[in-house]
Amino acid sequence: MAGNIQNLSKRLILDMKKFLFIICFIILPVFAYEVYSPDNYNYKESGDKLLFVVDFSNSMSEYLEHKTKVNQVKEMMNYILPQISPETKVGLRVYGHTCNLIAFNACRSSELIVPLGLKNASTISGEITRLRPRGMTPITYSLKQAVKKDLNGFDGVKHIILLTDGGENCDESPCDYSIELMKTRRDIKIDVIAFNVNDEDDLAQLKCTADVTGGMFSEANTRAELFRSMEDMILPHKRVEAMIYTGE
Repeated sequence: MAGNIQNLSKRLILDMKKFLFIICFIILPVFAYEVYSPDNYNYKESGDKLLFVVDFSNSMSEYLEHKTKVNQVKEMMNYILPQISPETKVGLRVYGHTCNLIAFNACRSSELIVPLGLKNASTISGEITRLRPRGMTPITYSLKQAVKKDLNGFDGVKHIILLTDGGENCDESPCDYSIELMKTRRDIKIDVIAFNVNDEDDLAQLKCTADVTGGMFSEANTRAELFRSMEDMILPHKRVEAMIYTGE
């Protein structure tokens, strides 16, 4: 009699374990689905970040193809800005836009005019319109400020487009800075447009700045090349479509 009761107890325990296993098998996926459902999942921000660093040094007032270089840059920016994806955070830093007789101040004439943000095209266009070329060419200082301040706090890859008509003239090297930067940062890419730059040493410095950061380097010596260079950096798909169409 005692043996039968013991066997019955064992069977009940086994049946209970099977029952619990079945219940868990049914219920756990339900809870798992609720935990990972889209309503409860916070997607990490992944929009692109693009900062223009634009030269407003005195040499930008020189004429090229019967128009000042600075006015050609303004026309190009007004053309390209509306075509940038609305999901891209865009900002503007300029340098050389103030006149300073003291070299130390002239080499720090760099300012974040429009902080990185969405739908900034009209704001950037308006700010560029009012600016005039006046000072020196503190490229390296501007890149340092862009990396340390302007792009600080943003995740993912940060894209800088540097547009200049000359090389560094503030006793620094954008190439050396970029090499040092890449030793600790791999989230910064610097594209460079050398607009009507003829000095070989300056071109080498600018090309190095782009190359070591994995960016594009482009020489633009005409208005058409300036527009095309910027399109290649921001709207590569448009260039591909144009090439396919031309081939037909």
